[in-house]
Amino acid sequence: MKIRMDSLINAIAAALDTVERELYGASTNHGKRIAILCAKMGKILGKTNEEILGLINCALLHDNALTEYMLASKEGGHYDQAMKKHCEYGENNLKKLLPNAKIKDFILYHHERADGKGPYEIKEGEGPLEAELIAIADSIDVIFHLQTIERENFENVVNAIKNDTGKKYGTTAANAMIHILDHDMLESLRDDVIEKTAKSVLTEWVVDMEDRVIIELVNFITKIIDYKSVFTKRHSSEIAHIAWFMGEYYNYNREEKAKLYLAAALHDLGKLETPTAILEKPGKLTNEEYEIIKKHVYKTWEYLKDIEGFEDICKWASFHHEKLNGKGYPFGKNADELDFNSRLMACIDIYQAVSEKRPYHPVRDLNATLEIMYKMADDGSIDRNIVDDISIAMKPYDGKELPPVNY
Repeated sequence: MKIRMDSLINAIAAALDTVERELYGASTNHGKRIAILCAKMGKILGKTNEEILGLINCALLHDNALTEYMLASKEGGHYDQAMKKHCEYGENNLKKLLPNAKIKDFILYHHERADGKGPYEIKEGEGPLEAELIAIADSIDVIFHLQTIERENFENVVNAIKNDTGKKYGTTAANAMIHILDHDMLESLRDDVIEKTAKSVLTEWVVDMEDRVIIELVNFITKIIDYKSVFTKRHSSEIAHIAWFMGEYYNYNREEKAKLYLAAALHDLGKLETPTAILEKPGKLTNEEYEIIKKHVYKTWEYLKDIEGFEDICKWASFHHEKLNGKGYPFGKNADELDFNSRLMACIDIYQAVSEKRPYHPVRDLNATLEIMYKMADDGSIDRNIVDDISIAMKPYDGKELPPVNY
């Protein structure tokens, strides 16, 4: 089975935009705009299609380590040190996801300044030009919110670039940005038309579900999602691991296991939109806070629903809070509307959430976890047969690590 990796990366980038808005007030569709601007600049600078593809992916995912940066900030330390970690983690993440792409230091130096006053003190021309292209596109969009800028303010953008050339922005990057920016370009970056613009500019990338890149993709996704909160640092990665393990327990073929594995990794993608203060609240949530938490599943569905070939993956990822008795969310599905893997994903999510440490409960062993799950099965919420299977499959690993994923 083939998947549209470019569409998935677009979805991940959109979710990352919400994290950047939480931290810096970045605009909607920020990642797409950076990618479009970089693609246009790369083209006029004579970059090859392969080079532009690498630049686009780095631009879309330039802040893939934002959640790791947030965690590093919480754990203390100087701002520049945390920013360096953010750039370093992001660079390493992209290298693993795109091992064959020539993207060295694109992410590592995307917060540098032309005058050398960035985190690594790299001056104009000392790092790759692509990092400077990402830096100027990122900066201009954050400052001016290009999706809403009025025509009469266009000159302000150009003047700001000129004034900061040699200080914030490298000369080549600044000239390239000024060259591509005009009224038509700004119109094409507005939220109501940016999807159309992206389709005409960004490159299609297809990956086979049986390719080992799926392993790195899952690692990449789960790290982004799990680092949003200190209390969910391994939640999605553990669920993905358990999903693969249960797929082997049921003798699924490789493609079916890969789909389940990827769905598990993506199940909490929408949680990137949930305020961290709510995720880490130690006491009981208010009704309003709980309603905000519940929205994350619908957001996951929104991110994944239009990806070609993702019908099953979207369903399994988005139905993990549905209940057989129709009392779940966000769609209120009932038993007749939930296929086996949707039921399985719900049980795996509950198993992991109940057993792992959270602000409101300690770590639980297998027996304590199953006791809660069987009560849920008794009231018609989840599939008792699957709980039975989990009790058998997980018993040898109570308090131990599962065997590694054998892809």
